[in-house]
Amino acid sequence: MLQLTRNLCALSLQQPIFTVIRGCHTQVRVRFAPSPTGYLHLGGLRTALYNYLFAKKHGGKFILRIEDTDQTRLVDDATEQLCKDLEWAGIKPDEGPNYGGLFGPYIQSQRIDLYHEEVKKLLSNGSAYYCFCSERRLDLLRKEALKQRQVPKYDNRCRHLTPVQIAEKLANKDPFCIRFKLESQGESFNDMVYGKIVYFIAQNEGDPIIIKSDGYPTYHFANVVDDHYMRITHVLRGVEWQISTPKHLLMYQAFGWKAPRYGHLPLIMNTDGSKLSKRQNDIRIQHYQEKGIFPQALLNYITQSGGGFEKEVGEHLKCLQMPELVSRFDISKVNANSSRLNPELLGDLNRLELQEQLRDPVKCDILIEKVRELVTKAYPKNVENLDLGKEHVKFVLEWAVNRITSLNELVEGKLSFLWILPKLQKDNVIGSDILESLIKSLNEQNFSKTDLNSLLKEFSAKNDLSFANFMKSLRGVLSGLKEGPSVAEMMEILGKEGTVERLLRTKKK
Repeated sequence: MLQLTRNLCALSLQQPIFTVIRGCHTQVRVRFAPSPTGYLHLGGLRTALYNYLFAKKHGGKFILRIEDTDQTRLVDDATEQLCKDLEWAGIKPDEGPNYGGLFGPYIQSQRIDLYHEEVKKLLSNGSAYYCFCSERRLDLLRKEALKQRQVPKYDNRCRHLTPVQIAEKLANKDPFCIRFKLESQGESFNDMVYGKIVYFIAQNEGDPIIIKSDGYPTYHFANVVDDHYMRITHVLRGVEWQISTPKHLLMYQAFGWKAPRYGHLPLIMNTDGSKLSKRQNDIRIQHYQEKGIFPQALLNYITQSGGGFEKEVGEHLKCLQMPELVSRFDISKVNANSSRLNPELLGDLNRLELQEQLRDPVKCDILIEKVRELVTKAYPKNVENLDLGKEHVKFVLEWAVNRITSLNELVEGKLSFLWILPKLQKDNVIGSDILESLIKSLNEQNFSKTDLNSLLKEFSAKNDLSFANFMKSLRGVLSGLKEGPSVAEMMEILGKEGTVERLLRTKKK
């Protein structure tokens, strides 16, 4: 039974962050160790981010390790996409596949020889043993336990084989796996988030497999071996692994190794309180990229669930940049309770990040290029007639910054007139004299929708024009559309310079 004790007086939170590993290593080293069985989602991104922030806060290293020992569930290109997603989010590993490092390889399937060497140590000191039980026998054990309304677990039968029996079975080439012997007493540790944890693991589980019959290690064994040889000092991972930590600590003891410190992050839940699932398309990182969410907005979004950051009293919602996230991060402030996502915050944070990028000259130039790419992709048939001048794009962004939550909205609905210059065509309502007079009036006009609407009504009456026909002609000149925003609103959005520029184009016809 897992017993959680939140002890606020002592325990791990009072211990120094810098723990000596094997008597000589003091630098903080953390790792993000996903399995390539799917794509990165919000829960995984939060784990990667908190590890990254912890490392940078303490001058340490952030390592990426790919745990692909379950060869039956691998997804093609998942590792490559995972690396791309981390890079997109601004979480760049210090070591890992494609990044190098002194403690590789950083893909577990390339470390099989190491696991085979290490398991020999446990076999020789009596901490592990060969198990020859068939799948049929294990299945019968499971069914009998369920019949008796008990938790299915291995009965440790092969623990008691004699050396002679083992030798005979190996000589006969009987299939086998290797299991680790669990101790019967309760195992405890101090969780950096939850405090003291006590778990009587042997009462609830049979001896676990550490090397499978196909020669690959299980997660538990490879995890411990790799953390040791990669000199990991702190392990921050999801709370679903908390129940396995006593098992890992027993393996450290069996090897005679110093264990890292553990902290487990609470679950992030959907708005309705259900668990996040890899099958949800709307929690994939690529989903947010496709929606036009900025990386920094997404990072801030997941920090809003679960705590872990210093906040100023009365502070309004802010989209913090990475250096500030690092400086504010405090593992002791992570909430132990599960937290729910608040989707409404994401749009607000994305808008704040858009405002931040517009204020920065370098980021603004990059933003303008992003908009150009977005518009070109959205209107491939109108490439020759797109209005993508730097000043025009910047003006549109400044108009939109408090009105949109994503750049994608700039090419949705009836806003195509922002980008597509209408085809030049002869107009019987707006002649040369009318055009010059209108441009003069507009140049002297405040470009608010209300004022423009009044000006257009007065202008049409003064020049004895049908207001309906006048608006129809102006709409065609400005956008080429038959419907959409009002002409006054269109002018306000295009701005004085953009409006006058489009009106002047009619002189070419």
